[in-house]
Amino acid sequence: MGKPRNARRGSGAAHLVVEAVDGGLAELVPDRDRARAWTLLIDGAPQSHVDLDDPARLAFEYQRRFGHVVDLAAPAGKPIHAVHLGGGALTLARYVAATRPRSTQQVVERDAALVQLVRRELPLEPNARIRVRCADAREGLRKVPDGWADLIVADVFSGARTPAHLTSTEFLDEVRRALRPGGLYAANLADGPPLAHLRGQIATAAARFPELALVADPTVLRGKRFGNAVLVASDAPLPVAELTRKAAGDPHPGRVEHGRALRDFTGGAAAVTDAAAVASPAPPPSVFR
Repeated sequence: MGKPRNARRGSGAAHLVVEAVDGGLAELVPDRDRARAWTLLIDGAPQSHVDLDDPARLAFEYQRRFGHVVDLAAPAGKPIHAVHLGGGALTLARYVAATRPRSTQQVVERDAALVQLVRRELPLEPNARIRVRCADAREGLRKVPDGWADLIVADVFSGARTPAHLTSTEFLDEVRRALRPGGLYAANLADGPPLAHLRGQIATAAARFPELALVADPTVLRGKRFGNAVLVASDAPLPVAELTRKAAGDPHPGRVEHGRALRDFTGGAAAVTDAAAVASPAPPPSVFR
């Protein structure tokens, strides 16, 4: 792990941390408005935001969408078993721990140096039942017992792209194996016009799950800009009405597509297998300006 380079912003102020990790150059940038909050960037691309004083506060749009899924995964406050593929700054795991005390969580994060940095600079609460395993997401998922998880979240990016082996029906076979009946799977999908990757990922999920919903900014769904969409899948009916209400109340309101409208959105795209899988498209440089 690289040696950190710290630049303090005034006496006693939170300081920028810049450190080489396995996936590139990590930066923890202090939030000017919140004393113990930071944004994590990897090679200049924003990854996640953490507020140690209020871990239930989700600042990024796509993380709020994930938060809605967490809220609907079980009755309010009930502990759950959650698996997070991709750790980042452990933002969503902290959210689950704050909103559903006594939950048991497993985080699979390939970047061991990043895990060390986050643990050191943004420590977890001592009573948080969060186990972090440094491994490839698909390999780590194979170690989750059959039917163990109430919720599986996939938020894995390498160089701002989702690796190909996490986009296939075979990968989703592992997801279904680890989910309990009625459990929820949520994935962060990034794409831009003409949305070929997003359509293919919906078709892939439809090949393995009977119930799907997609939450995204309407401009992303119309192919007007590059952005994130959160796909939610289950073998049981989804709480679409509640998800729609929560997404509509976001600072940047999201639209929920499901049922026939979502099937039509795929435009006849085929499900992706391991043999044909490719990484998600790289975002244009303008996304991070």
